[in-house]
Amino acid sequence: MKHYKCLTDNSSSATAIFVPFYAGLDLGRYLWGFNTSTRDNLSISLVSWLRQRPEWGKMWGRDHFLVGGRVSWDFRRPTEEQSEWGSKLMSLPESKNMTLLTIEASSYDNDFAIPYPTYFHPSKDSQVFDWQRRMRASKRPYLFSFAGAPRPHLDDSIRGEIIAQCRSSGKLCKLLSCYAGLSSINFCEEPLNVMKVFERSVFCLQPTGDSYTRRSTFDSILAGCIPVFFHPRSAYKQYLWHFPGNQTRYSVFIPESDVKQRRTSISETLQRVPKSEVLAMREEVIKLIPRIIYANPMSSLERFEDAFDIAVKGVLERVEKVRRKVKEGKDLMD
Repeated sequence: MKHYKCLTDNSSSATAIFVPFYAGLDLGRYLWGFNTSTRDNLSISLVSWLRQRPEWGKMWGRDHFLVGGRVSWDFRRPTEEQSEWGSKLMSLPESKNMTLLTIEASSYDNDFAIPYPTYFHPSKDSQVFDWQRRMRASKRPYLFSFAGAPRPHLDDSIRGEIIAQCRSSGKLCKLLSCYAGLSSINFCEEPLNVMKVFERSVFCLQPTGDSYTRRSTFDSILAGCIPVFFHPRSAYKQYLWHFPGNQTRYSVFIPESDVKQRRTSISETLQRVPKSEVLAMREEVIKLIPRIIYANPMSSLERFEDAFDIAVKGVLERVEKVRRKVKEGKDLMD
């Protein structure tokens, strides 16, 4: 943000106000073994301080935005019960006026999902072009792959069935286990392991895990691998600024219920996709790469907008819409 080309220190001329509060780091310190007042302490102090600032009075925080660094629900604890998860940062009256950028948005209209960070942070356009060419030329012997671990503690999880179908598909599927087990080795902790599998796969399975979204979705797009989703909140109702509105252009959707009830074969479904559609989807995925990466912050891309540029642009457009409504005489507090 400090290298953003349109940053100004003059708040009176600013379209929007960035609040550099590390919400995810603050919450992460107190998630386990601390009471709700401890978890909420810094959030309450923050909004109290913001409310007293002259910038706040212009639009009562409607032009303020911050980055969560975790899924939105971590900041929306609904009650004061000590057993409830997370903080109430985004449930505070002042926060309801602000915009939250987070890796997974909730159903609230002031949340906006932005891409998880990947391993690739280019410093110039040529690096992006070279990477895209490499992904177009990549040999893909696997029809589909899955990198992940089972979720036996989640009753609705389909990961166990996905793993079983992958194993039963023989050479069509590549499974990369992210579960250490007795071996104490988690192969997904090594970036090269993940990227090598995705670069050699036509489709990459992206089921829900502990939440709807996965960082793996963006690793697969970076690798030119077509994502396969099983729940609409894994992508289609997220990342509205970064992904195309027509989801069939870049992905395949298989209903979660069909997999859970074993009404569909993932292998057979993907084999039925015409080759021409596969090539078109892969090209769309590769074109998406600049939009989902975060470029090296010490440099700037000239021919591409990266995930950061698109996110800030989305915030500015959102604030301008609110500002226009104010000028039209609409009640800002409505």
